[in-house]
Amino acid sequence: MNARAPSNSVAPGRTPRATIGEPVDDPILDSINEGVFTVDHQWRITAFNHAAERITGVRRQDALGRRCSEVFRANICEENCALRRTLASGKPVVGATARIIGVDGSQIPIRLSTALLRKPGGEVAGGVETFQDLTAVEQLRKELEARYTFEDIVGRSAAMQSLFEILPQIAASASTVLIEGESGTGKELFARAIHHLSPRAKKRFIAVNCAALPDALLESELFGYKAGAFTDAKKDKPGRFALADGGTIFLDEIGDISAALQVRLLRVLQERYVEPLGATEPVNVNVRVVAATNKNLAQLVQEGKFREDLFYRIRVIHLRIPPLRERREDLPLLVDHLVEKFNRLQEKEIVGVSSAVMARLMDHNYPGNVRELENILEQAFVLCRGGLIELEHLPLELRPANRNAAASASATNLRAAQRQMIEAALQRNQGNRRQAARELGIDPSTLYRRLKAAD
Repeated sequence: MNARAPSNSVAPGRTPRATIGEPVDDPILDSINEGVFTVDHQWRITAFNHAAERITGVRRQDALGRRCSEVFRANICEENCALRRTLASGKPVVGATARIIGVDGSQIPIRLSTALLRKPGGEVAGGVETFQDLTAVEQLRKELEARYTFEDIVGRSAAMQSLFEILPQIAASASTVLIEGESGTGKELFARAIHHLSPRAKKRFIAVNCAALPDALLESELFGYKAGAFTDAKKDKPGRFALADGGTIFLDEIGDISAALQVRLLRVLQERYVEPLGATEPVNVNVRVVAATNKNLAQLVQEGKFREDLFYRIRVIHLRIPPLRERREDLPLLVDHLVEKFNRLQEKEIVGVSSAVMARLMDHNYPGNVRELENILEQAFVLCRGGLIELEHLPLELRPANRNAAASASATNLRAAQRQMIEAALQRNQGNRRQAARELGIDPSTLYRRLKAAD
């Protein structure tokens, strides 16, 4: 079948429209930088332009007459075919994303749009699809993610970048560290990063949640006991301090330990030895302590609930991890990072989130911080079969009741989020728009237009 799509139908960001009845070797189609192909009702390719050849690596003569799923082998072909949806509903699909398999077996990310293909009289003859290679865009995203990832910690905000800058120096020292931050901010990730970057990296990193155990059990877990120390003590058990000898012990939620245990911990930090329950001799330990809390220890000291001498002993170096609501410019990077993580864990090929979902995520307050964002996206992965995560894949409490109002609010929120990200990039680059645009992966003129539109 011979087919032709007019040039104004495949301009970037517009819905493709097509008529039928002209030769396959159409110079107009071949002059377009986006891939264009058409199919008949049997899904057999009837037109395939030069850009489609370049992007896929498939020659035109090898594509014509074959089913499109055989040529593209896209991740949405089986369950979520955009062309199939268009032919079934008569409605175009604009800006969907997918991955196709090139002739060399590589995965190629694309953005696509579809529309009905009509004969001159208006009869539907098949479908037309345009697609754009996003490989360069994805590569830039990966480079940006690598630039703004420290160990397993992701952040491009000024607050996170300042933490990234000092972590290697903190790790090189032997000083005790106190990490303060709300639940879900990633305090243990920072503790592990300090350990992995330190001279103690080849030894153990032992994590203890001080709030998870009753006082008596926590004491035996930390310091150990000797055989016969109590009825069920059949043999010696080394404590967590002994197990971490030469390495690092991470005491999470240290603000929850009792006054009696605070005294014992203070002695360990001062004397550098532990006394297992039932032992007659102390045991020397060479351990670096990294403590963390979601409470305000300084306030607990003022209230008499935490020993002042222990507070200053553990707070030699102090880090505060900002909550997610204070670094919203990190959200797009975190979302990309988590999408890649869940694709790997669940063996899926979700491309990302829609603009409406991103706007909704940017508007949320995150009382549970990064851990809450991770849970939100994990649920979305369960409900989303492929392509983009949409609003209906989010938890119920994040889905808008009024879709029309939500669309308007989403657009407003997204513009505000874009403005916030641009301003943060400008701040990091001392107002240099060209450098800020390069960092964000957009053209300087685009940055200027977005700033102007937000005014």
